[in-house]
Amino acid sequence: MLTLPEVGSTNDWLRENAAQFGDGQWVRAERQTSGRGRLGRQWQMPEGNLAMSGLIRPQPGEGNPAELGFVAALALHDVMAGLVDTARLQLKWPNDVLLDNAKLSGILLEREGEQLVLGIGVNIVAAPKLPDRATISLADLGIVIAAADFAQRLANAFAARRAQWRQGGFDATRADWLVRAHPIGTPLWASQQEGRVAGRFAGLDPDGALRLDGDDGRVHVIHAGDVWGEPPARGEGA
Repeated sequence: MLTLPEVGSTNDWLRENAAQFGDGQWVRAERQTSGRGRLGRQWQMPEGNLAMSGLIRPQPGEGNPAELGFVAALALHDVMAGLVDTARLQLKWPNDVLLDNAKLSGILLEREGEQLVLGIGVNIVAAPKLPDRATISLADLGIVIAAADFAQRLANAFAARRAQWRQGGFDATRADWLVRAHPIGTPLWASQQEGRVAGRFAGLDPDGALRLDGDDGRVHVIHAGDVWGEPPARGEGA
C-alpha cells in the first residue's frame, strides 16, 4: 500500500503512474482534492476519510473486468461485517454499500487500455451531504478506525474476493452479491436513457445488469444509471 500525502485524484495519479507498478498495487491518499464518483460526479473527501485506488491488470482465467465492481462491493461488505452487525448492511446496485439505508461508500471502475483502475471512497470520519440520498459515516456510529487500517483490510478482502471470482466465475460472485442486496421484490426507482422507471427488484441478469419488474408491466434490464430505494428528488435521474 503506497500512501501519498495529497493528490487531486487517486485514480488519476495511479493511471498516470501505472507503468511503475504491477497488478494489485494500491495507493491511498491522506487528502484528495478532486475526487470523482460515478457518472462524472464530484466525490468529496474530508480529511480522515478513505480514498484509495487499485491497479488491475487482467489475469488469465478472469472474466469480464466490468464485474469487478461487484467484487469490490463484496470486499467492502466483508470489511464492514467485522465492524457492525451485518443486518445493518445492504448492497445496492450497481456497487453501493449502504449502512442503515444510507450511503457509506463509493466505487469507481475506470478502464485505461488493457488495465483498470479501481477507486474506492469510504466515509470514515464524516459523511458529505448529497442532494438525492442519505449518507453516513463510521464516526456517526461511534466506530473509530484509521483510514490506513481500513484500507489494508479492504485490500486484503478484495484480493480474496478477486480470487473467488477468478476461480468460481461471476455466477458465484453474483450469488453472494444477491444474498447481501435488497430482497427480491423491493420497490426501486431507476434512471435510464428514456427517463425514470419505477418497479420492484427482480435480481440480476447473468451479466450483472439490474432487472426491474416495472409498474408499467414491463421487465426493464438496466445496464447503467442510478437507482433509489425511494422516489428520487425532482430533477434527479430525469
